[in-house]
Amino acid sequence: MRKFRFRAPVLAGALLLSTALQAPPAHATTTAPTKATRMAAVQTANTINYYPSNAGWTAMWTSFDPVRIDADLTRAATLGATNVRIIVFPTTFGYPVPAAAYTAKLEQFIDIAETRGLNVKLTLFDWWNGYTDVANSISWAQTLLTPYADDPRVIAVELKNEFPPSDTAAVNWVRQVIPAVRTTAPEMPLTLSVDGVSGATGMGTLKSALTTTPLDYYDFHFYGNSERALAEIRRAQTAVTPDLVVIGETGVSSYNVSEGEQGAYLGRVLRAATEATVGSVAPWILNDFATGAIPPNSQVSTQPAQYKYGLYRTDATAKFSASVVGTKWTTGTTPNSILNLSFEAAANESPWRNYLPQAGAAVITTESPRTGTKSAKFSGTTRVGSNLPSLLTSPITPVQPGYLWRAEAYARGVAATGITEISLSWFDINGTWLSQNTSNRLPTGNTSWTKLVVETAAPANAAGVQLHLKSGDNTGTVYYDDVAVS
Repeated sequence: MRKFRFRAPVLAGALLLSTALQAPPAHATTTAPTKATRMAAVQTANTINYYPSNAGWTAMWTSFDPVRIDADLTRAATLGATNVRIIVFPTTFGYPVPAAAYTAKLEQFIDIAETRGLNVKLTLFDWWNGYTDVANSISWAQTLLTPYADDPRVIAVELKNEFPPSDTAAVNWVRQVIPAVRTTAPEMPLTLSVDGVSGATGMGTLKSALTTTPLDYYDFHFYGNSERALAEIRRAQTAVTPDLVVIGETGVSSYNVSEGEQGAYLGRVLRAATEATVGSVAPWILNDFATGAIPPNSQVSTQPAQYKYGLYRTDATAKFSASVVGTKWTTGTTPNSILNLSFEAAANESPWRNYLPQAGAAVITTESPRTGTKSAKFSGTTRVGSNLPSLLTSPITPVQPGYLWRAEAYARGVAATGITEISLSWFDINGTWLSQNTSNRLPTGNTSWTKLVVETAAPANAAGVQLHLKSGDNTGTVYYDDVAVS
């Protein structure tokens, strides 16, 4: 059995954590891990991507704050996380020789994670493209990883974040780095990711390039349309079959959508991953970022959306997405209720959005609920060409061709005119509209609550669906409540 040094979580008193940290968790072991045991952990890890809200990317290490890190990882563990992914930077840590001060920070981070019941995935060589410097790259990686070769708290290493598979120099570099790292840490699973734009195609290109130096699994970064998540995940799996795929990053910024849609996005990805038997999905990221938290030398720092991907706001209060992820991690379920199907949620926690609002936007009102206290209201609507204004959302159940679908909603009219109906609109994997199926229509005039129902099978090449609550050419008023979709 290979020997390793198991480090107890004893932190420097100067960093003010010795009294804050608890005893090591019961899962701590002195048995050296095997690749098989680590791969088993990789497949089922509840992984959270992490930087502190006030210190993103390299700033996490240059402004290392163990007290804040401990508080954040405590929150992540309470949410149900079992693993944390962290990224290290050669230019920050010291290259080609890692500086002792920074390797100590890395060790301290892993100690903190352990006290909170979290193991760690390490990502190397971010913000770096020195692909011609193979010898120093290998030396740097081996020096950094040697202490963790047989440490059960580190379950996998990603050699390069969002690797460019079409870069010949990069491919030549990684073909040499992989076997060198394996000599240092033969029981450590190795992986790479590609960027979200390259997607499945990039993963397939990468796999083909590494035939002689294969990876242990592939890390899929998914930032595509969540309505089509299952099709995209399966496309990624096909690209690298039979190798294991995990989703190492996914999410949407609440700068661009409501916090409710951010949560629904993650709900759709989590449901799709379950259907595709992907056991590990890692949200990007635990925290939103404060102004100035992202180093200014990064293009990311100039993009407002990058500051709002977190499950928690900068003041550590939970966004709606935290409850979605936490429910999945602790119960294994993602309920349809996250879609706010009865309109009772606060406005920012609802995934519903208006389609063609220039022809009439729905508002949430307490005037006429069927159940609860709220319903959706259309008044004085028109149309745009053949299209009617609607309130829409996308189910979290993934679309599969030929599967039967049913959607229903209750509608009530007050001097209503025009067309009031619900519909399911189908899209292919590229987002091209295919067709729609519509329900029975609400009679015009004054009506009591009436159920509108659409039942149909998903088209043969469908990959996504939207549910629309429509009311067009309506000079009166229509209320919607108590939606269901399955």
